[in-house]
Amino acid sequence: MTLTELFKGQGPSTVLFDLDGTLVDSAPDLSAAIDQMLRALGRPPVGEERVREWVGNGAGVLVRRALAGTFHHQNDTSTDDLTFRQALDLFFTAYGDLNGQQARVYDGVEIWLRELRGRGCRLGVVTNKPEVFTGPLLKLTGLDRWFEVSVSGDSLSQRKPDPAPLLHAMNKLGGTPETTLMVGDSINDIQAARNAGMPVVAVRYGYACGTPVDELGADIVVDSLAELL
Repeated sequence: MTLTELFKGQGPSTVLFDLDGTLVDSAPDLSAAIDQMLRALGRPPVGEERVREWVGNGAGVLVRRALAGTFHHQNDTSTDDLTFRQALDLFFTAYGDLNGQQARVYDGVEIWLRELRGRGCRLGVVTNKPEVFTGPLLKLTGLDRWFEVSVSGDSLSQRKPDPAPLLHAMNKLGGTPETTLMVGDSINDIQAARNAGMPVVAVRYGYACGTPVDELGADIVVDSLAELL
């Protein structure tokens, strides 16, 4: 299926994007911050390859997975609440210093953003990343110039997969569910779009937490956003 077919002969007038794993590969910075946190707690670092498997459900879950040393952190009974809060504070401090230092914009992103803006589309970012990190990352990667609206994980009381952040961004941009496209890399993005009643494109290169993106129910799945030109 193509975007033209998805929108019944026309393209979207509003496009919303996830940030980490969709627009930007932020795993190098996140893994450096996780390893710094672990060292501060007297634990061995885990490295970027493992952190890439754990990214995608927010900072709190990422920290819990790192403390447990596994994706399925729910089974970890060795980490008490005090240790978790200390670890989360250490992670936020470390990531605040490292955010954007090694992150890079994925190939194909800016060429499609340029095309969308040229068509008159209004663009927004909807991420579960805390607001204190969202703005700096967009600015440091040079992506901030493309977006009129940015909704972060703590901008509202709800987060993806709740539809509220998508609908909030859509309303600020003057869109409707029928004319708005969500673009993401994870089940949270796809479920949020479904819950909001809007079409969704998923990318294969992001942080899907071990589940093949093609199996998550997106309308279109691509290897690069340039494929949507």
